[in-house]
Amino acid sequence: MNVHAVFIDMDGTLLTASNNISKRNMEAIFKLKNQGVKIFLATGRHYEITAPYHKALGLQTPMICLNGASMHDAWTGKALQVKPITLNEERFHRLTTEVPCNVLIHSVNGLYCKELSAEIESWTKEGQTSPRYVGDLRHANYTKVLKYSVRTGSPAPELSALFKEEADIIDWEDGFEIVAPGVSKWSAIQTLLRLFGINAQEVVTIGDGANDIQMLRNAGTGVAMANASRLVKEASDYVTGHHQSDGLAEFIERYLIKSFAI
Repeated sequence: MNVHAVFIDMDGTLLTASNNISKRNMEAIFKLKNQGVKIFLATGRHYEITAPYHKALGLQTPMICLNGASMHDAWTGKALQVKPITLNEERFHRLTTEVPCNVLIHSVNGLYCKELSAEIESWTKEGQTSPRYVGDLRHANYTKVLKYSVRTGSPAPELSALFKEEADIIDWEDGFEIVAPGVSKWSAIQTLLRLFGINAQEVVTIGDGANDIQMLRNAGTGVAMANASRLVKEASDYVTGHHQSDGLAEFIERYLIKSFAI
């Protein structure tokens, strides 16, 4: 493959279930970097819990965060691009209080949530940044929302469908996410490809989730993890191993790392 850039999802792809980068995955990425391939992280995570992994990998490329709603500079963390969403807030909070759920609001100023969870406590530990507000979100003073996350604990397509005229929706097994129309990892990738002068056919994207489907389908080569759903695999050109078994490294080693005969 003639590859100039690789965009890698984090949860379920780069990271193990315990939020670690395995030694094999790290070594495979280092080898790709040494070949001159540009490596990018493209994640649904917010910046504070992306940056430590970006630093651990020694990357010097911008970070795509919050499913493409924000991009951040590698060195300063400054937002290079943000795409806020505008919802009818009164309607949103009324609808989400009618069902048992947690609501997370990712704004340019930080995270606001209805209640704490093990996931949020893990994020606090990883990013060394606590939520700015916990409680009744109708009383929270947030502005410029980049992503709403509604955690119902099970699929909620009937509820998420109520917001499709206002926004783009990503449905998950435990709820759904809401971003501004046109926001996706792929749209952010396209911006970076123009910036770096890279052709989309020279790009590999690797992921496992519903928020990865566009980038897997549209890049020159899309790679799904074995732990991905059927829909994600159908959008891809290749399926590699499970994220718990170094599936990321497996693909990189097999298809992307060049061996030079002496």
